[in-house]
Amino acid sequence: MKQFFKFMFASCLGSALMLIIAFIILIWTVGSSSKSSVSLKPKSVLYMNLNYDIPERTTDSDITATLMGLRNGNSDMSGMDDIIANIDAAKNDPNISGIFLELSSIGTTTANLEEIRNHILSFRESGKFVISYAETMSQGAYYLATAGNEIYVNPDGSLDIHGMATQVMSYKNLLDKLDVEMQIIRGPNNKFKSAVEPYFLDKMSAANSEQMEKLVNSIWFKIISDINTSRSISTQRINELADNLSLTFDTKLALEEGFVDGLAYRDEIIARIKELAGLKESEEINTITNGQYAGLRPQDKVKPDKIAIIYANGQINDGEGDDSTIGSTTLSKAIREARENKKVKAIVMRVNSPGGSALASEVIRREVELAKAEKPFIISMGGYAASGGYWISTEGNYIFADPTTLTGSIGVFGTFPNAKKFLNERVGLTFDGVKTNENADFGRISEPLTPYQKELLQKYVGKTYNDFTALVARTRGLRQSYVDSIGQGRVWTGADALELGLVDELGGLDKAIAYAAQQANLTDFSIKEYPKQKDLMEALLSGEMPEPYTKSLLKKRFGDNYIYVETFENISKLDGVQALMPFLVVE
Repeated sequence: MKQFFKFMFASCLGSALMLIIAFIILIWTVGSSSKSSVSLKPKSVLYMNLNYDIPERTTDSDITATLMGLRNGNSDMSGMDDIIANIDAAKNDPNISGIFLELSSIGTTTANLEEIRNHILSFRESGKFVISYAETMSQGAYYLATAGNEIYVNPDGSLDIHGMATQVMSYKNLLDKLDVEMQIIRGPNNKFKSAVEPYFLDKMSAANSEQMEKLVNSIWFKIISDINTSRSISTQRINELADNLSLTFDTKLALEEGFVDGLAYRDEIIARIKELAGLKESEEINTITNGQYAGLRPQDKVKPDKIAIIYANGQINDGEGDDSTIGSTTLSKAIREARENKKVKAIVMRVNSPGGSALASEVIRREVELAKAEKPFIISMGGYAASGGYWISTEGNYIFADPTTLTGSIGVFGTFPNAKKFLNERVGLTFDGVKTNENADFGRISEPLTPYQKELLQKYVGKTYNDFTALVARTRGLRQSYVDSIGQGRVWTGADALELGLVDELGGLDKAIAYAAQQANLTDFSIKEYPKQKDLMEALLSGEMPEPYTKSLLKKRFGDNYIYVETFENISKLDGVQALMPFLVVE
């Protein structure tokens, strides 16, 4: 009988392996044929469907994710790197006549939208067209669309312009119902460090409300100012219509007010694109997607001199990381490899992080310091570079931020749950034991912290905050007392951070690369990216799910509420003293 099960198991395992191999061959075959059917020819149109959570860099260029149902209906989920490179290449590509933006709801930060928008404005300088269309267009999508020549929405669609808002989810009442006490240790005077407020407040504090109001007003002013420049609609009128939700349910009003150039169906847009591209009505448009154009666009020759781009994306944790999280081990290794690579003459670190572990941030900072001593090290801040994200940026020779980047948040905290009442009275569990030393049981959730332990932790958190402000003062050439006055956990936009001396210049990744090349005296160079990415199949086989597929699956399951699931997931990763900024800015 044992032999029977042995042979049966071996047979099943062999069949499973054959199915996996066949599946991989199918993916490779279909992917190869799909790519080979696309060609670049005159009067082609670059098609950009950006209705997904845009990652910092493309994670997968074939159709593996599509076949596995990971793309949530979008067969092209290119990253910021390919989107911007495509726009820049298409500007001078004689085969590309224009860009067709199909925009509905884009999942990315205002800072990233602004960077894409600036490159589209540059593309238009070539005289080529940019046309945008959607059945329903979100506020962020519309902001990007205003960089183009013409904007159209479906006659029965909507244009959702309603202003900016923040949202903070509180856990206080839930914890009260569960009889769980979250013991909070904050840095001295960290009144703006709002990350811990949801544990003990059921609404925002006055200080947090003050900083949130300034943040959203700063971002909104940037958006409506850009719309005013592109569409010649006064900021006052934009605010009036946003206040009343007038445009959301009246596309005719959007047309009358000049927000859009027409109300049309998709077939009419296709006809308009043919006209702009100089095609006959009977001719088909040769549309090239972002993913396709990334493999077809004119490629620069590989140069011996390199500028390294190191992507630091996501919450900062100890250990290993991936495209959606910063692991101190992974990112430190990437910085070290770039430093030791003799072909790399300068380094740009692209930071897009709300922060995380203070210890992990310090480990990464040390590697930046070592690299800076050997070659120019430039920081490019994306949507977020706050708290721990700012910590790892401090050692950079020069810091770039977008006007709407959220940065600063110079502050620290620690959280220690006390579930004694919940475990004893709600669940019926009691605990007893012995110990060799007075604090041998420190850190257990079954008992509250003792006064001595609280005092010790307060000193440790206070020291970490002092180290943080001293670090900023040293690297930015500021007085520590001044850093404390603008710190205390307060978040600033990139525009405000420039005035405060926390960053050096406003601009995107392209500006940071150009500055790095100047500092390294380079005129001819190639880009080398770190850390090395795993392809989708490799990641899946190692038990990982790369971004943006995780968000795609969460959205498919939870809709717009996926962001709360993501918040709980990030909370579960908290360990030790944190330099983190977990709040949401909603368009």
